[in-house]
Amino acid sequence: MADQVSHIPTVIADELHIVYRVNGAKTGKGSATAALSRIVKRGEERGVRKVHAVRGVSFTAYRGEAIGLIGSNGSGKSTLLRAIAGLLPAEKGKVYTDGQPSLLGVNAALMNDLTGERNVILGGLAMGMSREQIKERYQEIVDFSGINEKGDFITLPMRTYSSGMAARLRFSIAAAKDHDVLMIDEALATGDRSFQKRSEQRIRELRKSAGTVFLVSHNNKSIRS
Repeated sequence: MADQVSHIPTVIADELHIVYRVNGAKTGKGSATAALSRIVKRGEERGVRKVHAVRGVSFTAYRGEAIGLIGSNGSGKSTLLRAIAGLLPAEKGKVYTDGQPSLLGVNAALMNDLTGERNVILGGLAMGMSREQIKERYQEIVDFSGINEKGDFITLPMRTYSSGMAARLRFSIAAAKDHDVLMIDEALATGDRSFQKRSEQRIRELRKSAGTVFLVSHNNKSIRS
């Protein structure tokens, strides 16, 4: 791996702390996962409980690296990725990035009422691809996802997809473009072994293209493979 990694930092986290404030909380019960759905508010207010989701994390990631984050549900893995992507403010500390981080997760924002075909187009545009680039890579994206292996599902609304099908399509859209920093949240836990092998190969290609890949899972085996 050493010969594949340059010494150009892509992400630096310096004593990063992420705190959620949950309104109306009167007990210490709950988890960081439960807090994600609540409004983040500043200030010390009565009846507001703090959830310290990320506590004092520091690291430096370099181009060409693939970094695995392993932990149980609610341990702050997804919160850390959202902070790197600039979607959450830091309570304390800093995150520095070189290039544009792209966050891919099970809850990535595609539109359930639109067809898979339409979501491929919108997802590509959201990543900065031109319509011509999307047109050129469209069939590759569909084939990679395996969505149409058992029928013409790509023309159906995404609300008709299983969670695994939707996650595979999200990964396939994101994998169609080289990224400065690509963060994958549980995406490889979905699909059959054939899809996982395609995903692993694509991640290796992304690393060779000088990007940095973060993989999040609660499964140590899926990270190591």
